[in-house]
Amino acid sequence: MANILRLKQSLWGLISLLIVLTTSNLIAAKPGISKDSFGKAADGSPVDIYTLTNTRGAEARIITYGGIVVSLKVPDRTGKFDDVVLGFDSMAGYDKNAGYLGALIGRYGNRIAKGKFKLNGVEYSLAVNNGENHLHGGVKGFDKVIWQAAPVSSKNGPALKLTYFSKDGEEGYPGNLRVTVIYTLTNNNELQIDYSATTDKTTIVNLTQHSYFNLAGSGSGDILQHQVMINADRFTPTDAGAIPTGELRNVSGTPMDFRKPTAIGARIDHDDEQLRFGSGYDHNWVLNKRAALSLAATAYESTSGRLLTVLTTEPGLQFYTGNYLDGATGKGGKPNLKRTGFCFEAQHYPDSPNKPAFPSVVLKPGTVYKQTTIYRFTTK
Repeated sequence: MANILRLKQSLWGLISLLIVLTTSNLIAAKPGISKDSFGKAADGSPVDIYTLTNTRGAEARIITYGGIVVSLKVPDRTGKFDDVVLGFDSMAGYDKNAGYLGALIGRYGNRIAKGKFKLNGVEYSLAVNNGENHLHGGVKGFDKVIWQAAPVSSKNGPALKLTYFSKDGEEGYPGNLRVTVIYTLTNNNELQIDYSATTDKTTIVNLTQHSYFNLAGSGSGDILQHQVMINADRFTPTDAGAIPTGELRNVSGTPMDFRKPTAIGARIDHDDEQLRFGSGYDHNWVLNKRAALSLAATAYESTSGRLLTVLTTEPGLQFYTGNYLDGATGKGGKPNLKRTGFCFEAQHYPDSPNKPAFPSVVLKPGTVYKQTTIYRFTTK
């Protein structure tokens, strides 16, 4: 009898533990937004982290420093959740974030030749921070500032609005620029990013997002077996300094042809001039546009079954294969090594201010810069 009582007590204990664990998981997965501290930036500014959870249990964590996506957890084909973006466990890593991991980029994503451009006959000089060129907004671009954050209502899922006021002359750019970025983690497992900006003086704007994806999970090895499709018949070849020559070159017969799903590693080390210049893929593709918001690219990882689909209103997509990741210690103590993550940066073309034939990046007073990019996660 005593043995039966002990068995019953053990069973009830096990059932109670399962109830606690199940309840805890339900609480953790409750849809909505929560806010916590993420420490302080190098200059002492407090940094907050917001956790967005949708009705399917997907989760995005975003910090006010640089508008950085610190983590993005989505399910594989079995329903197991993994974090699919590279990053760091603390602010110390993001203070030294040389690769722009997860960050919002501005005022100008990508490169401007020699850090110079003209508007209305006036030449402007920007910081030169990438060889002899200007890259990703300069020494202190939007990736290194503190954004104001507030949850906003959305019928599609939890949404976070970030705002930043960039003063006239900041990093050499003209005009007081007011920028708003809304991250929405939709209930369809999409990270939707809506950008808008206004200025009081004619300026240039080219915003983008710089997350590094590994669909097998952050820290799980290289991305060379990911199958990538880019919806583009042309790309913008560059010189040795990664500045476009101005040509829109057909991808046919080149390692840049991703019109059909192709493993990233299939041709990345071919002896091709463009691949030598970028130490791999680090180029802008001219998207085949069928509508304002249209398909830009896909990436598929067969082990997990995760499929990433990118839609954007932008005319270009920078595909970058993490060729310059320096091995800095990332999440869980694992190094962010070369080619362990890739970027799909929806954008206007590099050096557009100096290439009149490229789509314009000029923003005038009284007009509004708008852009939408969606990163959709499914499985197959």
